[in-house]
Order: sequence, then C-alpha cells, then structure tokens
Amino acid sequence: MARLGTETAFEVLAKARALEAQGRDIIHLEIGEPDFDTPPSVVRAGLSAMQRGETHYTASAGVPELREAIAAHLNSTRHLTVDPGQVIVTPGAKPIMFYAMLALLDAGDEAIFPDPGFPIYSSMIAFAGAKGVPLRLREKHDFNPDVDELKTLVTERTKLIVLNSPENPTGGVLSQNVLREIAQIARARDLWVLADEIYAEILYEGSHHSIMREDGMAERTILLDGFSKTFAMTGWRLGYGVFPWPLVDPVTKLVTNSVSCTATFTQRAGIVAMSQRPPEVAQMVSAFRKRRDAIVAGLNRIEGITCRTPAGAFYVFPNITGLRQGNAASVASRLLNEAGVACLAGTAFGASGEGHLRLSYANSLDNLELAVGRIADWARSARAAPART
Repeated sequence: MARLGTETAFEVLAKARALEAQGRDIIHLEIGEPDFDTPPSVVRAGLSAMQRGETHYTASAGVPELREAIAAHLNSTRHLTVDPGQVIVTPGAKPIMFYAMLALLDAGDEAIFPDPGFPIYSSMIAFAGAKGVPLRLREKHDFNPDVDELKTLVTERTKLIVLNSPENPTGGVLSQNVLREIAQIARARDLWVLADEIYAEILYEGSHHSIMREDGMAERTILLDGFSKTFAMTGWRLGYGVFPWPLVDPVTKLVTNSVSCTATFTQRAGIVAMSQRPPEVAQMVSAFRKRRDAIVAGLNRIEGITCRTPAGAFYVFPNITGLRQGNAASVASRLLNEAGVACLAGTAFGASGEGHLRLSYANSLDNLELAVGRIADWARSARAAPART
C-alpha cells in the first residue's frame, strides 16, 4: 500500500471545504469535473432501468447493447475498427488503467508515463510492482513529448507507454506526427500503449486522432475512455476500455475478481448517452470554449503569468515563474488561503509541472472572472511584499 499515490485535487478540495466551513468564500478551480448536470435523457434512461428492476448482476464485461454502442461510436467518430467483444465496461475509467497495468506489468518492468500527467499513472505503475519512467512534456513544445528523448528512455525492460490526449493537466493535444513517431517506436520495440482518451470529445481545434489508427497499433493498444467528462457523468461511475483480443479474457477475470460488474442501470443510461449523444454535450463544449478563452485572456493580463491556449479538456496550465513568489506548491497554497482561489500546483502532476498551476475552468464565467480578478489582486500585493522562497 505504501506504493500507492493519490490525487492532490481531493486534498485541496478538503482544505477548501474546511475554509468554507469557517465562513470563507472559495472559488473552486481544483476539481476536474464538469459543472453541468447529466443530460436529462440520460438520467431518464437510468431511472427507467431501475424502475424496470434492472438492479441485478450482469455480465462482467458489460451488457451487450452498451458494448455494441461503444464500438459503433468509436468506429464512426474515431475511424477505428473495434469489435464489441473487445470492449470492457467498468465502474469509471480508472479501473481500465488499473487492470491494464496489472495485466501487463511485472516486477522489474518499466512503464513510461507523461510528466506532467495524471498522477494515478505513476501510482498504478508502482502498485503493479514496475518502475515508472517519466517522459517530460515541455511548454515550449506545446506539451508534446520529444520523440528523440522518448527513444532514449526505452530500455530492454520497457513494456508500456502511457499516452494522454487531450492532456490532463496541460490541455495539450498530441499531434498526429508525434503519435505516428511513437507508434513507430512501439512497433520497433514491441511495446504496449495505454491511450487515455477520456477527453477526446472535449476538443476545440482540429479533430481527435487515436494512436490505434496507426498501422500495427490496434493489436498493441489499450484505449481508455468513459462517460464522466463528455456526458457530465462523474458520479455515475461508468468507463470502458478497448483491449486487443489476447487481453480481453484476462482483464474480464480481473473485473470479476474485483467489482463483479458495473451497475446495470448505469449502463442503460450509458447506451442512451452513447447512441443518442444528447444536444447538451455540444452545448457544454461550446461553454467550455468560451470559458477557456476568457480565463486565458484574463491570466495573460496578469504581470508575471503567461498562459498558453489549451486545445482540449477543460484545464489551463499557466506559467507562474514570472511572479517570483516561490515554487508552485507555495503559490497554490497562498492563492487558496490568501485569495480564496482553489487550484493545484503543477507539481501535483509530476516534477516537470514546477513553475505552473492547474486551473479547471469547469466553473461559471462569472466565477472565472472573479477568480482571475482575485489572482491579479493577490499578485499585485505579493509583488509589493518581499518574495517568499
């Protein structure tokens, strides 16, 4: 258990709630979940399923109708060739990450993961007994990895590369050229790839490109996705993975041994979400775009802060080194306690996140503008005082 890490977002949320209990007004930009409600049609589908008595066990890999809907969606929107039998449904998307690593990694193996990146990658790699090898994502490259650097990280013990696009925490999107080069490395060195595409449908420029589309990658890629972000269904706990055929039975056994199955009524709601794609989804993405533009413009007006425009997800990853107020953890803590803005230090996502903060713009435009104003006021006051280290 000592090898398990955590998500700092939940720790910061707890601190923010404690301050609110003391009467403080806190703007929450720390948690990565849509602030929208689940589309009504999806909710009705879940309620109807419960009322019909669909509250019992189902097949461990998921109900056939949902697996078919997922495969059809991926094949039509991401131009993949997925058989429903390759789809495994889980309570949330994290189990896909967990099961994939348990199935693939042994003690002594190495797995490469993005840094900065979702902290559970390194946590699960360590829990599986393998060694995590961080791959730096640099701001100057729009948070795309340096493929030449990646080549130097691959050793005889490397078994897995973890990719995430659009990225948490940067909002960056891996270019098709980079994905193609990574695919070449994976094929040449006989590596597995875990492609975390949970934000694939929250994209503002261009179209999503999955590494599974590259030659020879469908048989060595696990695609991870879910309903939490796209359909504002975080509390429903509904995710899925697409696995190469040799992994389907072993991973299904892991599901059986750990959670038995995913709630049937939740899956029925997922069928409506996936097959009908409620109009609220497009409305949510449109709102996120407006919020993104507003917070990026606001942050870039603050002396000492620069912020790139993210191409996907709902996070900004501003560079705060120009504030000269100490490390990222110190600045994030001070913003919470002194300005009433809850956000995360970039180092919550790896050492390469130093000098940055992660702010979720899954909040109202009014609150985002208020948060930017508080950060600006705090920055002015901080500049007038001696720098902290």
